[in-house]
Amino acid sequence: MKKLQFNSPVILGVFLISLLSLVLGAITGGTSTMAIFSVYRAPLLSPLTYVRFFGHIFGHSGVQHFFNNMLLLLVVGPPLEKLYGSKTLAAGIAATALVTGLLHFIFFPSSILLGASGIVFMLIMLSSLSGAKSGQIPITLILVAIMYLGQEVYSILFINDNVANLMHIVGGVCGIGMGFLVNNRKTPI
Repeated sequence: MKKLQFNSPVILGVFLISLLSLVLGAITGGTSTMAIFSVYRAPLLSPLTYVRFFGHIFGHSGVQHFFNNMLLLLVVGPPLEKLYGSKTLAAGIAATALVTGLLHFIFFPSSILLGASGIVFMLIMLSSLSGAKSGQIPITLILVAIMYLGQEVYSILFINDNVANLMHIVGGVCGIGMGFLVNNRKTPI
């Protein structure tokens, strides 16, 4: 009989916390999602403001939003965690959460940001850089960036759907930055 393997602790952790957040949100009528798992303009004196800079990646507006993000996270994330290590991937996820949370807080005071989309796009761009040699830019990165950025810019300009496309782009840029950073290091972070 085969045993279950907890093969990707960081990615599975993000999944499980996101699932818990979704269930809590359903139980509390969205109160927990707003309190902990969403970024919006709030007083800087509130400790929860700082929690939300990171916690927003675990909140989702519903089951479909959750499934869309988690499917990609679970497909793209584990190979990257194996390649770069759990600590490095956790640092990249935390940095991306903080950057997207802060930028949204500063520049979009009248809207709410939640979901793992920025993290997913960070992982997608990081994946397109995986295995790149120092000083080289993979063609896959260029193609993914063109397709991805084109889609996001089109959505920003022509689709009004309450999706934080700019934060998707920011997540992708974080993935590119992380990829160049870790691929040029001799040892993992």
